[in-house]
Amino acid sequence: MSLFFQFAYLQILDLMTTVAFLLNGGKEANPFIRFVVGVAPNPIAGLVVMKVLALGLALYCVRRAKTQLLTRVNVFFACLVVWNLVVLIISARGIAG
Repeated sequence: MSLFFQFAYLQILDLMTTVAFLLNGGKEANPFIRFVVGVAPNPIAGLVVMKVLALGLALYCVRRAKTQLLTRVNVFFACLVVWNLVVLIISARGIAG
């Protein structure tokens, strides 16, 4: 179950960094997420819906003992959060510098 909580934590971090990225003029790179954000009544609501769906898939992985898959997904999202932070820092440096 700790893999699920790690996943949930990474989803929160991804949500927060993506919102910060979008608020600073960034564009969502994932075409599917970009579509969902575009058709949602509010971009943040679209992101939250996607995160809830992702949590459901992670719970499915836990119940089916797909620990290797969930571990790989966690590594992917950890890297994604780092990428979001790097882009935010670089863009903030461009604004300030």
